[in-house]
Amino acid sequence: MESPAPAFEAELDLAESGASTARARAFARQLLLRHGYRGLVDDVVLVVSELVANALRHGRGAPRLRLSVTAVGVRVEVADSGRELPVSLPPGPHGGRGLHMVERLGRRWGFEDMGQGKGQGKVVWCELRA
Repeated sequence: MESPAPAFEAELDLAESGASTARARAFARQLLLRHGYRGLVDDVVLVVSELVANALRHGRGAPRLRLSVTAVGVRVEVADSGRELPVSLPPGPHGGRGLHMVERLGRRWGFEDMGQGKGQGKVVWCELRA
């Protein structure tokens, strides 16, 4: 099944810095509100926060955030140049809650190896309904 054409798309290049998570959240919130997104903005912002934080913690290089919004929902993508693919770990005192939240909030999530195993990076994505 083909996805509907995006109503709007936007990208944000981030720095390899903890401040990038807050910058990504603010960017997503402002963008969604400016364009009248009809879904749960806070859910999208939380997914953005988790995916960017994971890219900074487990990925390599400066992450790139991409939002694609359609009439039926939003797709959040975070790319980095790391080779380590995401794994949903059991929640515990030292982490493992982030991808569980993404799983619960999103309709579906996943990742794409951009280098077909050659370490050229990955994109982790989540789709949420409006």
